[in-house]
Amino acid sequence: MADDQPNEKHQTNIENEDTLTNQQGHPVTDNQDIRTVGNRGPATLENYDFIEKISHFDREKIPERIVHARGAGAHGYFESYGTAGDEPVSKYTRAKVFQEKGKQTPVFVRFSTVIHGTHSPETLRDPRGFAVKFYTEDGNWDLVGNNIKIFFIRDAIKFPDMIHAFKPDPITNIQDSQQFFDFCSNSPESFHMVTFIYSPWGIPANYRQMQGSGVNTYKWVNHDGEAVLVKYHWEPKQGIKNLTVEEANKIQATNFNHATQDLYEAIENGDYPEWELYVQIMSDDEHPELDFDPLDDTKIWPEDQFPWLPVGKMVLNKNPDDYFTEVEQSAFGTGVLVDGLDFSDDKMLQGRTFSYSDTQRYRVGANYLQLPINAAKKRVATNQEGGSMRYEPERSPKKNPHINYEPSSLGNLKEAEQVGKEYTPKVEGNLVREPIDRQSNTKQAGETYRWFEDWEKDELISNLVGDISECTQEIQDKMIALAEDADEEYGRRLREGLAEAASMKKDGSSSKNPIGNKDAEQAPKQATEQGRDSEPY
Repeated sequence: MADDQPNEKHQTNIENEDTLTNQQGHPVTDNQDIRTVGNRGPATLENYDFIEKISHFDREKIPERIVHARGAGAHGYFESYGTAGDEPVSKYTRAKVFQEKGKQTPVFVRFSTVIHGTHSPETLRDPRGFAVKFYTEDGNWDLVGNNIKIFFIRDAIKFPDMIHAFKPDPITNIQDSQQFFDFCSNSPESFHMVTFIYSPWGIPANYRQMQGSGVNTYKWVNHDGEAVLVKYHWEPKQGIKNLTVEEANKIQATNFNHATQDLYEAIENGDYPEWELYVQIMSDDEHPELDFDPLDDTKIWPEDQFPWLPVGKMVLNKNPDDYFTEVEQSAFGTGVLVDGLDFSDDKMLQGRTFSYSDTQRYRVGANYLQLPINAAKKRVATNQEGGSMRYEPERSPKKNPHINYEPSSLGNLKEAEQVGKEYTPKVEGNLVREPIDRQSNTKQAGETYRWFEDWEKDELISNLVGDISECTQEIQDKMIALAEDADEEYGRRLREGLAEAASMKKDGSSSKNPIGNKDAEQAPKQATEQGRDSEPY
C-alpha cells in the first residue's frame, strides 16, 4: 500500500482544519445527541463530551450567573389541596408536601430573565425564569422552570451552543439577532419556542402576571412504587399580561427595573400575588398514540387529552431582607427532589440535573447549601467535610464525632429505612447517540399561531420580519420553510413581510442588532448626531 494511502483498518475519525474537537483534542462526531439507552433515554454518566462541555460552560463567568442573571425574589408559602383534581393526591404521589389539605410549606421564589446580565432592562425579549424552592419536612424540593411551557431544544448537549448564539458576540460584545436565527434555523425543534418568544408572550408585563412551568417532564411515585409522568403549571390569579415592542420601549425609557419594583411594591402594600399549581398526568410509557414524545420539552401536552388538575396554591407575602444574601445567593437545582417525586428520562432534565448543582458549587461554593436561603429547614447530617466557606460541621452531635464515614460499627450515621416501595422501571436498549423518533418540529408551532389573537399574530410577524430581514438569504429561507410547514398563513405572511423589507445581508457579517430591536444598529449614529455639544471643564 502506498505511503499516502491510509490503512482503512487503522483509520480513526476523519478530521480536517474545521473539525470540532473536545478539550482533549478528540474529534467530536456527534454534537447533537447525548448518549442514551435507546433514543429516548435515560442518559448515561459516561457522556464525556457532554460532561466536559457542560461543566466548562458552567464556569464561563465569575461570579454572575451564566443565565438567569437578572432576578427578583420573594418568600411565601405553598398550600396543598390534598387532591389532584377530584381524586386523593396519594393515588399518584407519596410526597408529603401534597398530602394534607390546607398544609402550608414555606417557599422562596426567584423570577429572572434568562439571557441578559444582572442590570439589564426587564422589558427585553427573553424567556423568564420561574424557580420555586419548597422547604418541605422531607428536605428541599426545587421546581425550576420558565414562564413559557416549552423550550428551544430537547437535548442538553446543545445548551451551551444555544446560549452562545443568544448571548453577545464574542468579538463585538453585542447581541446579534442573525446569530440567534442562525442557530434556530439549523435547530428546527426550536421553532415552537421562537413562535412564542417573538410574539407578545416574549415580553411579560411583570412577574406577578405571568405563568410558570416546570417545562421538563417529571415523575410522581406513590406508596406502592407506581409511577406516572407529570408536568407542572403555575397559573397567576392576577391574570396574564404581555407587552408589545412599542409598549415595552416606552416603559424601558423611564424604568428598566419595572418588574422588580412591581413585585416588591405589591408585596410591601399587602397585595400578595398568588398562583395556583396544576399538574398534567400521563401513564409512564412511550404513548405511541401521540405524534410527539411526551419526554420532549419542545412540546405541550394537549389539555383536552391530559387535563390540568389543581393540587395547591402559592402565596408570596414577604420581600427579602437583603437582596444579595437571599436573591443573589439563592441556588436551585432540578435534581433537588423529595421522596415521591422522581426523574423522567427527559434528555434536557437529565442534563440539567448535573449542570445546575454543578453551577452552584462553582458559583456560590462547595458549601452553598449551608447558606440560610438554601439550607433545608430541618435536620441535616452528612459525612461531608471541608470546602471553602464551610462554617459548621454536619455530623450528628449525638453520635461519635470522630467517625465521618459509613458504614461503621463505631457509632455514627446510618442509612434511612425506606418505607414507600422504590420505583424500578425496566431500562433496556443499546447505548446510542440518536435523536428521538417523533420529532414533529413545527406542528405545535402552527397550532400556537392559529390560537393567537390577531394582534398577537401581527406583532409576531412584525417582530420576526424585523430581525430575520437582517439575516443572510440562507437563514431567511430556512425560517420561511419552518413557518410554511407550521401553517400556510404563517409562512405566507413571513415570506411577504421579508420580501417587503428587502434588507438582506449577503456577507454573513454581524447584524449588530439585539434580539427584538430591529432599528438598534442606527443608535450609535443617532447618539452622535443628536448629542449636545459641551465645553470642557
